[in-house]
Amino acid sequence: MRAQPARAGEQGCHDPAHSALSRFWELEPDSGCGVFGIRGYRPISLSLITADSVNDQPSSANPLNTAATAQPYRTTETRLQLSVRTKLAQGLLARGKDRRDSLWFGYTQQSYWQVFTPSISRPFRSTDHEPEFVYVYPSTLNLPAGWRLRYTGLGLVHQSNGQSLPLSRSWNRAYLMAGAESGGHFTLQGRLWRRIPEDAASDDNPGISDYIGRAELAAGWNVSPDTSLALTLRHSLRSASRGSVRLEWLETVGTKTPLGSLRFHAQLFNGYGDSLLDYNRRRTVLGVGLSLVDW
Repeated sequence: MRAQPARAGEQGCHDPAHSALSRFWELEPDSGCGVFGIRGYRPISLSLITADSVNDQPSSANPLNTAATAQPYRTTETRLQLSVRTKLAQGLLARGKDRRDSLWFGYTQQSYWQVFTPSISRPFRSTDHEPEFVYVYPSTLNLPAGWRLRYTGLGLVHQSNGQSLPLSRSWNRAYLMAGAESGGHFTLQGRLWRRIPEDAASDDNPGISDYIGRAELAAGWNVSPDTSLALTLRHSLRSASRGSVRLEWLETVGTKTPLGSLRFHAQLFNGYGDSLLDYNRRRTVLGVGLSLVDW
């Protein structure tokens, strides 16, 4: 979430006079772009990735969700991510001149494509679907060391891979979140979630929270108008210290699209849950590619 130059006729959610978090969640009336417009959410990206291993025979603590045979997948593949959102309502509880709350619907889809495996017809190894509702309440609370709390909120999210047994994976979560920023260059955003319980017999992925985690902390640094760094940590909040760490670098390239600037990105991931099929498998994944962010 980095400031973009405003173009003629653009509304406040593209205006660099507002902070990154203000524009992203449209926290003030004059940083908004109205309701039911299509906005970017997570990066829309195409990546070439390589990993230290590949999950050729996914398993689960539920015996019904363990594959019977292995597939000759390669550790090098491509990853595609599509992510959009729309604001459903605004000014529900906060209607002041300096702040406005909002209700959003978002959808993210991430696919791993075995494009370099012609022997098995280059299948999509995994595709995760993640619709969610997010309520955002703006804040202007000053914090120590020059930080400022910009929003709090809550959300409800479903994530599944749309497959049948034994490869089916899904879970539902409710979460609390908050975001702060400092000096226009640094952001800090956190989420704490709880899984909505399921019947043990139909649970595709028992203990998923012990692997993917129960909390997330994301830090962003806008090094310059063209360069951004991000660090995302997830933790299980249990004695079994699992979770993940993701380090990202984004650099604006000269190409312009109707949706904004194209960015080169590099990402290094280590831990559990880079896909639902890999929820209980630790992987180290390196990806490079192109992204659209904050359009």
